[in-house]
Amino acid sequence: MARTRQTTPPAPHAADSHEVIRVHGARVNNLKDVHVEIPKRRLTVFTGVSGSGKSSLVFGTIAAESQRLINETYSAFVQGFMPTMARPEVDVLEGLTTAISVDQQRLGADPRSTVGTATDANAMLRILFSRLGDPHIGSPNAYAFNVPSVRASGAITVERGNRKAVKATFERTGGMCPRCEGRGAVTDIDLTQLYDASKSLSEGALTIPGYTAGGWNYRLYASSGFVDPDKPIRKYTKRELHDLLYREPERMKIEGINMTYEGLVLRVRKSMLSKDKEAMQPHIRAFVERAVTFTVCPECEGTRLSEAARSSKIAGLSIADACALQISDLAVWVRGLDEPSVAPLLTALGATLDSFTEIGLGYLSLERPSGTLSGGEAQRVKMIRHLGSSLTDTTYVFDEPTIGLHPHDIQRMNDLLLRLRDKGNTVLVVEHKPEVVAIADHVVDLGPGAGTRGGTVCFEGTVEALRGSDTVTGRHLDDRAALKKTVREPTGVLEIRGADANNLRDVDVDVPLGVLCVVTGVAGSGKSSLVHGSLPPGADVVAIDQTPIKGSRRSNPATYTGLLEPVRKAFAKANGVKPALFSANSEGACPTCNGVGVIYTDLGMMAGVAAPCEDCEGKRFQAQVLEYELGGRDISEVLAMPVAEAERFFAEGEARVPAAHRILERLVDVGLGYLTLGQPLTTLSGGERQRLRLATQMAEKGGVYVLDEPTSGLHLADVQQLLGLLDRLVDSGKSVVVIEHHQAVMAHADWIVDLGPGAGHDGGRIVFEGTPADLVADRSTLTGEHLAAYVNA
Repeated sequence: MARTRQTTPPAPHAADSHEVIRVHGARVNNLKDVHVEIPKRRLTVFTGVSGSGKSSLVFGTIAAESQRLINETYSAFVQGFMPTMARPEVDVLEGLTTAISVDQQRLGADPRSTVGTATDANAMLRILFSRLGDPHIGSPNAYAFNVPSVRASGAITVERGNRKAVKATFERTGGMCPRCEGRGAVTDIDLTQLYDASKSLSEGALTIPGYTAGGWNYRLYASSGFVDPDKPIRKYTKRELHDLLYREPERMKIEGINMTYEGLVLRVRKSMLSKDKEAMQPHIRAFVERAVTFTVCPECEGTRLSEAARSSKIAGLSIADACALQISDLAVWVRGLDEPSVAPLLTALGATLDSFTEIGLGYLSLERPSGTLSGGEAQRVKMIRHLGSSLTDTTYVFDEPTIGLHPHDIQRMNDLLLRLRDKGNTVLVVEHKPEVVAIADHVVDLGPGAGTRGGTVCFEGTVEALRGSDTVTGRHLDDRAALKKTVREPTGVLEIRGADANNLRDVDVDVPLGVLCVVTGVAGSGKSSLVHGSLPPGADVVAIDQTPIKGSRRSNPATYTGLLEPVRKAFAKANGVKPALFSANSEGACPTCNGVGVIYTDLGMMAGVAAPCEDCEGKRFQAQVLEYELGGRDISEVLAMPVAEAERFFAEGEARVPAAHRILERLVDVGLGYLTLGQPLTTLSGGERQRLRLATQMAEKGGVYVLDEPTSGLHLADVQQLLGLLDRLVDSGKSVVVIEHHQAVMAHADWIVDLGPGAGHDGGRIVFEGTPADLVADRSTLTGEHLAAYVNA
C-alpha cells in the first residue's frame, strides 16, 4: 500500500507553550510593580546598581515563591517542622520550576563545621576508613569528630505484653577527641583578668564586666558564705579559692533570694564564652579577647580526632592526614586506591573531590573550618553538590558567583554556568562583572537608581542591545580604567618578615605606607593570610573584612552606625526630657507593637501575617513622644529621612548636631545617601551592608586601613565612587591596603603586591612587587596578563 506523507507541520503541543517565567506586579522591598518575562532554559543575568532591586526580584520573589509552593506539597504535619514562608508581594507568577538558590550566606561558623562536613566528603571518607582502615576500630561514627564515645549500662523497662525485660548495656565508639570535644583547640582563662588578687571582694577585686561591687553578680559571691569578702584573694586557702573559682552549681538562699551559686570560672564560661563573639557588646568582647587564650589541643594536635581514629590507616594515611591534604592531592590519592569492594564509594568520592578542583577550590583542605571561608568560597562550596546533578528543567539562582575570583578564574565559572544551562536548566544570575554579563542569553537591567530611586526594569534584551541602550549599565559596560600617569611616593613601610600562615612560604615583604597598595593574586594564593594573618602586632591597623553585619528588623543604619545616640540626646536636650523616650527599643516604644511597627500573627505551619500597628500607624513610637520636635521634625520623621537629606538637616540651624553630621557625611561618602535612617538592616543588599560597615569603621582611629574586596556587590558605576573614597583616605594621610581582583582598582593603585603563581601549595610566594605600569609592561604573571588586556596595553 502506498503511504501518504503529511506535509503540514503538526500543531505545537500545549505543554510546549510554557517557555517563560512570567512575573507581573512584583512589589517586594523597593520593586515598583515590576513586569518581566524570563526565558526558560537560558542564562539570564540581572544587572543594576547596588540596591536597585535585583535580589528582591530574583531571590525575594521568584526563588521564594518556588520554595513556598514546594513546601506546600508536604503534609501539614511536615510543614510544621519547616520554616514558614510568606507569599511574596506579586500579582502573577507563572511558569515557575523548582528553584535551587546558591547564595552568599556564610556557612555556619560552628568550630565543628568544616569544608568536609559541609560537602559530605567527610561522610564518604568515614565510610571508606570504616571498611578499609587498619586496624579496624568500628563503624563510620568511630572516625567522626562530632560523635563522642558513649558507654552505659543499667536497667531499662520494656513493656511488651505481660513481660517486662530489664538489664541492658549500650556502647558507641565515636571519633571525638575527649579533651577538645572535636574543636581542635582548647581555651584557657587567664585568671589575672578575672580578679585583682591584692584586693578583697568588698574592695572590688572582681574585674569582669558586670561584676561591680553592689551588683547581683558581686553579691552572689560576697554573701555566699564560702569565702570571706574582706580578705584579699591572694590570702585564700586552697579550699576557698576552689569554691570561688570552680565550685559546682548549687541552689542556695543568698540575701533571702533563691539563687544558683557556681564557681566564677564556670559562670564566665557559660555566660560569655559560649556566645558568639561578634554578637557581644564591645566592652564584653574586649574582655573575652583579653581573658581567653586559644591553643591547639595537645592531645589530638588540632586534628579533633581521638587517638584510635588517628591510628587507623589506609595506604599509610589516617583520616586526619587525608583531611589535612590539599583537596587536589587528596583526589589523586583516592584515585590510586584499587579496591573493588568499595569501587562505587571511591568513584563518588573522587567525583566530589574533582568538583572542588573544577570549581577552583582545589587549594582548600577538608579540615578547613567552614566559618573561615569567604562569601565567594562559601557559595562555590554550595555549588559542588549541583555540578554532577542529573536534574534538568530546574531553575538555578546565583548571587554574584564571581566574588572572590581572579579574572583568570572567571572563565572557569562561566563554563560551569553554561554547562548547567546546556543540560536544560534555567540559570538566573545576579552579577556586575562584564565578563559574566557577556555570556548571557538575556539581560534584565534594574534601576535607574538605588533604594526608592530603583525598583523598575530599565532594559530587557540581549547583551548587544544593552550596550546600545542608555541605561547606567549600558553606558558603563565597556568602561576601562586607565593606568595612572603618576603614582604617590610612600612615606614609610610596614615590614612583614617570615610570614608562614596557612600556605605562605616564609614571605618577606615591605608594604608601603601613605599610598594605595593593592594585594592581588588568584583565589587561594595567600592574600588574606598575608594581610590579615601576618601584619605585625601594634601596627595601628583598622581591618574591614567581609564578615556579614548582624542585625534584626529592629536594627537600622541609625542604630548600627551609632547615629541615634547623639540624635536622641539632641531631642532630649531640646525638649527637656529623657533620651530613652526617643528609642523604639526603650521607654518611647509603642506599647501595642513593642516598637516594631507591625503586629505579627503566628498561624502555625502557615506563613504568619504582619499588619501595621493600628495605634502608632507603623511609626513605632508612643503618640506623646511624637509631640516632641527638633528643627520642626519629630523622631519618626527623622528616621524616615534619606541619609543625604538628614546630612543637610543636622548640618546647621536649630537641628545642628555635629556628631550626627560626621556619621552622615561618611555614609554619603560611601554612596549610601539614598538609604533611609530607619530602614531595617534585613532589607539591605549585600553591597549596601558592606558599605555601611565601611562607613562605620572609617570612624575608628587608625593609620592603616585594610579592606577585603570592597568592590564586591558594587555596580560598575559605583566603582569610580569607591576609588574616589580610597583616594580621599590616602590624601588625608592614611595608608590603604586593599585585597582586590577588580582590574579598575589595580589600575588605580600606587603599588601592587602580586601573590602566586597558583593556589594552595602552588602559591604563597610574592611573584611581583611594583607599580601597575611595571606589572603591565612585565606581563610575567597571570594578573599582569589580565591587567594588560583590561587597559588595552
